[in-house]
Amino acid sequence: MGKWSRLLPAVLLLIAVLIDLSTPRTVSAAALYAAAILSAAPLLSLRGTVLTGVFALLVDWMMFRYFGYRRSAIAMSELIMVATVTVIAGFLNRVLYHRKVQLESVRDIAAAVQRAVLPQPPDRIGSLRFAARYEAARADAQIGGDLYVVVDTPFGVRCVIGDVRGKGMGAVKAVAVGIGTFREAALHEPTLTGLLERLEQAVVLEAQQSGNLTELEGFVTGVLVEFPRRGNEVRLVNRGHPAPVLILGDMVRYVEPGRRSLPLGLGALDAGPECVDTVTFPEGASLLLYTDGLTEARDETGTFYDPIGTCTGHRHAGPDALLDALIADHFRHSGGRRTDDMALLAITRT
Repeated sequence: MGKWSRLLPAVLLLIAVLIDLSTPRTVSAAALYAAAILSAAPLLSLRGTVLTGVFALLVDWMMFRYFGYRRSAIAMSELIMVATVTVIAGFLNRVLYHRKVQLESVRDIAAAVQRAVLPQPPDRIGSLRFAARYEAARADAQIGGDLYVVVDTPFGVRCVIGDVRGKGMGAVKAVAVGIGTFREAALHEPTLTGLLERLEQAVVLEAQQSGNLTELEGFVTGVLVEFPRRGNEVRLVNRGHPAPVLILGDMVRYVEPGRRSLPLGLGALDAGPECVDTVTFPEGASLLLYTDGLTEARDETGTFYDPIGTCTGHRHAGPDALLDALIADHFRHSGGRRTDDMALLAITRT
């Protein structure tokens, strides 16, 4: 809540006094006195809530004295009501405070889980600079079904970005399995196709162990990327994922796969060979990897967001600046509405 909301109890008390002074003696603003005290419970501290109640009680008593009702039964009844509401507001304030403490504890645990399951990639490996962002669809969520990993291996720098089908703790568990498998296999598998086979097996096994016995119940879309230790190129394998964006100076384009493949977990339905695409990646080039939460955002007319527009005609100082500009433009396009998690990974060769 904004800081101005904390003034609501004082505003309600002021309105109550104005009503008492500007209306006939038979009209009472008792409801506003009670409303002011109750509104203080979620907005102020316990001390502020009690002081609001004491001040309301004092002002109400002064109004009765001003109109000559100081010792009447009506005055005593209303004053007792205001005092009772003050006690109730104090109790509610404590209940809300303890719930706030519990919620903050849960958020701290969620943040710790995110750092453990989805750690930030290194800022730099050799000539490559990295930046990553994770934007959850829910403001109170920390992690969901999107993932990204960067690993420095004997075969070069390898990255993956993926989107797990499903939501909730099942998706988080699948993310943890996928990241763990990729980190281990990336260090030992000499080829991207071998790495893909390991990931395919892990996704299928996780789906079976989770009770999703049919092949269409659990899958992961993803892009595997490899920057060899020698040469200025990048190799990519796309398994049913949105095409990465390649930025080469003034040229910005999608890196479409040479062959469309099914997502991980559905490999048994795809009899074709894996397609490894090789693209030139010289000094100054940038590669943007993202999940569909970026491109599925719509504006008021229903138009989907296209990251090419943000990346075209702009020179960004590095991957962090690129992602900051992209997130800001995405926010303007969607009006702040977000229906899906969004993971972004940007790589620049310096």
